[in-house]
Amino acid sequence: MSQLILLLSLTVSALIAFHGHPLAATASGKKMMIAYAAMNARVCPLWAPRERGFFAKYGLDAEPLFVRGAPTLVAAMASNDIEVGYTGGTAVIGAVASGSDLKVLSALTNRVTYELVARPGIKTAEDLRGKKFGVQAIGGTVWMGAILALEHLGLDVERDKIAIIAAGDQSVLAQALANGTIDATVLDGVQARPLQAKGFPILVELEKLKLPILSSSIVAREPYLQKNPQIVENVLRAVIEGAAFCLSPAQKPNTLKILQKYLRISEKDAEEGYKDMVTGLDRKPYANPAGALNVIRLMKRSNPKVENVKPENLIDDRIMKKLDQSGFIDEILTKYGVK
Repeated sequence: MSQLILLLSLTVSALIAFHGHPLAATASGKKMMIAYAAMNARVCPLWAPRERGFFAKYGLDAEPLFVRGAPTLVAAMASNDIEVGYTGGTAVIGAVASGSDLKVLSALTNRVTYELVARPGIKTAEDLRGKKFGVQAIGGTVWMGAILALEHLGLDVERDKIAIIAAGDQSVLAQALANGTIDATVLDGVQARPLQAKGFPILVELEKLKLPILSSSIVAREPYLQKNPQIVENVLRAVIEGAAFCLSPAQKPNTLKILQKYLRISEKDAEEGYKDMVTGLDRKPYANPAGALNVIRLMKRSNPKVENVKPENLIDDRIMKKLDQSGFIDEILTKYGVK
């Protein structure tokens, strides 16, 4: 296990060097790395602080860093290569079940936001029986969204002989559905809507169901939190202002430019991503214990140890409550005209 963590740590170090941030800067404490493992519009609250100077505004020399895969991100945090992470609850809960001291400080998305898309000819839940359902990785956030969607439709993977296939990230899943490799999947709207226009039916818009899940969370190790409470508070301040900026109707043109830059997409695709972000981000980003419970319930099927993880021990929202009760969050939302 220690060799695996070392390998993952070296991978992160290589990524940092690749992005032009020498490892020495991290080791010396001159620059804080805030790592994220997803690549979608809901990461805007991290990109905006870099682009608009919010990190510096709150006294931080910080840099968002893309790390491919939440397990890699969590392992890098365990080895202290990364101070703060922005990731889904799945990898965090799995790590905590194995003895990690990670804490969830905030969650910017607390519900399933995907759309269940199927190939032409599949029109009802019954049509999914015996079919191939694509996900990014077994046990991951997309997998959980898929299982919750199937539960909502009254389907059971084993009983209804639905084959769950780990095919790749959202772009790969969309392509696999388009070429018939899989029969159905769950996708963000930016991927789902172009398929719908080509005749692929959307069976369920999961965002409307408000199914709780722990996603897009700000996490830190407890020792780091205890030693650096003001730094962590300032990270949350910057991210909250970043989210408000991204959600601001007046700042939409600037937000679209940020999405185009970081996602490397066209203006049209940025518009679609913007829609997903507006519906997906919570205005007051408290982590919802019900979302953690859903993750635990689904994960324990393959990892019984996660049943020992309790939301009240996993979530530390003391700083969030402090910022909320002080009026900071309301002031920021008002400043940017966010409702």
